[in-house]
Amino acid sequence: MSNSETVSTTTEIVAPLSGVILDLTEVPDAMFASKAMGDGLAIVPDQDEVVAPASGTIAMVAHTGHAFGMMTSTGIEILVHMGIDTVELEGVPFTLTISQGDVVEAGQPIGRMDREAVQTAGKDTTTMVIFTNLAMRGGELGVAAGHVTAGSGVATVAVPEAAAATAPPSPDVQAAKPAIDPARASATGFDALAYDIVDGIGGRENIKSVLHCITRVRFYLKDESLANDDLVANLDGVIDVIKAGGQYQVVIGAAVGDVYEAVNRVIGSTGAEVADAEPVERPTTLVGWVKFGFSSLIGVITGSMIPVIGLLAASGILKGILALLTQFNVVQADSHTFTFIDAMSSSMFYFLPIIIGFTAARRLGSDPIIVAIIGGVLVFPSVVTMSDPSDPNYQVVAQIGATVFNGDFFGIPIALPQGNAYAYSIFPVIVAAWLAARIEPLLKKYIPAVLRMIFAPLIEVFVVSTLVLVLFGPIIMFLSGGIANGINGILNLNYPIAGLLIGGLYQCLVIFGLHWAVIPLIAAQIATDGSSPLNAIVSATMIAQGGGALAIWLKTKSQKIKTLAGPATISAFCGITEPAMYGLNLKYGRVFIMASIGGAVGGLLTGLFDVNMYGFTGAFVGFPSFVNPAGMDHSLTGYLVASISALVVSFALTYFFGFSDTDLESERSVKKVRLGKREPAGA
Repeated sequence: MSNSETVSTTTEIVAPLSGVILDLTEVPDAMFASKAMGDGLAIVPDQDEVVAPASGTIAMVAHTGHAFGMMTSTGIEILVHMGIDTVELEGVPFTLTISQGDVVEAGQPIGRMDREAVQTAGKDTTTMVIFTNLAMRGGELGVAAGHVTAGSGVATVAVPEAAAATAPPSPDVQAAKPAIDPARASATGFDALAYDIVDGIGGRENIKSVLHCITRVRFYLKDESLANDDLVANLDGVIDVIKAGGQYQVVIGAAVGDVYEAVNRVIGSTGAEVADAEPVERPTTLVGWVKFGFSSLIGVITGSMIPVIGLLAASGILKGILALLTQFNVVQADSHTFTFIDAMSSSMFYFLPIIIGFTAARRLGSDPIIVAIIGGVLVFPSVVTMSDPSDPNYQVVAQIGATVFNGDFFGIPIALPQGNAYAYSIFPVIVAAWLAARIEPLLKKYIPAVLRMIFAPLIEVFVVSTLVLVLFGPIIMFLSGGIANGINGILNLNYPIAGLLIGGLYQCLVIFGLHWAVIPLIAAQIATDGSSPLNAIVSATMIAQGGGALAIWLKTKSQKIKTLAGPATISAFCGITEPAMYGLNLKYGRVFIMASIGGAVGGLLTGLFDVNMYGFTGAFVGFPSFVNPAGMDHSLTGYLVASISALVVSFALTYFFGFSDTDLESERSVKKVRLGKREPAGA
């Protein structure tokens, strides 16, 4: 036999259900259709009985019964996923008689899928048969066509003999060997992806803490040099890797919550600190310290705001809906209904220090409950009344220049910000969380254990609250007020020019995670003034990025790119731009530039129409946020003009100048790494 000849081992695959064969690219689920999980086939079933697709060993059975995985004797990994989004049905339509470790024969009955129950629940019964390691083994897949009967031949898988020879040993042989990590060997789905990510960033011991936002799992690492960026970025289920703000950010997309939970299971954490938060290497220069301080600040802001950003958005939408209900006389402004809905939409902003106190404490390693109580001190009704000049009992204790001291603490003058401003700023309570993290170890060290439960919180609340009220709070409010006034001054001086610049550059901040420094300013604008022109500009930039993705979706002939571009477009129009930017626009660089131009145009028009935004949620889904509670005005009209213009400009520039399918040929090519079996996002 010549060396050029290759001998293949062929495995026959039988249909797990009776039905019509469907090409995998036609499956109405982007993860499967893009073959991100691997090549395979789909069946639209017309019977309920489920059989084993091949002879081998069951490697995984989903606890909901909607999916199972197996390994053939030739080392082929097979994932059978019954229905689309059927994990949400919590196992009701599925009955499987197999368990992990069972040995089955091809065509052996192993359970049923109640198709009627699946359809009644509004789900698709299409069943996917995925060969998750076929590409890695250099195998070839042949698929039949037409209608098949459960247990009859539906496909063949040919694997080169060399690859087959190196297939993993049988489960019995594996069991005879000492397992390094049994959980790792049996991991599937998001757990397998989590193991791959953790391995890729240097292992459990390299992780200080982990958190997540809407699209990214954000790690604080001891040593970023230990992370293999290419490996992590090219894992199935990972969109990209970003390093910014002292964080190692793994962009996931819609399944970020599932991956985050899986990562915490892998590292044995609940998202809190898992090691000392101080960096291994300290800066040695002034510039180094400045960069370190800025990165640390952004990291703390990010960690504090991420858990509540969805609630802020929801509150903004609810405010807009209430404004619409009032405008059309569905709800009267003096009614109890109005009061209740107003409380639902405003409480997030009013009690923001309490909530941020909790999240900041988790990020900085102090007691979340105690810091939340300190946040409550800042918004306590009588303290708020003390800062209200309209209150009959308002006092001016002292005044130095423009600084008014309207309270005292044991004779020490205190400058409380007027208008309940502490309720609208996150920075005083973040400082409180930082102080608490330094005080708590001392209290634990010097207070006997028998007294610690009562006296440690007592001392901590008293000391930290005093320091914030007397010293840090006034300083922070002075500085943050100056920054906010500066931004507002630029907007008021020339709103259109400010819109042009911010609209064109804002998404560049998103790339590096620096937009989190802007979000507190937006929240403060909405809370103090009732509206935010800055957020109105940001809204246009989201739509512009979606316009670029939409142009790609319409222009490309690549089914794979279409399956990415469609969901990314919808996501951007809903205010989440990361899937569009990292999955498409930045990858094909001209697209991001064209979309940024569209954002600049949208920002310019936002300024020209003097648009104000009365809620937190932007893009198309946030249109209620542009309804003025005092009455319909130019803001809604200007928003529509600016948004549509941003979309049209971004779309047209991308379609005609920013993208062509020839760009796919020059795309950065890094072989996808498949280190373990996994279910698709959403499975």
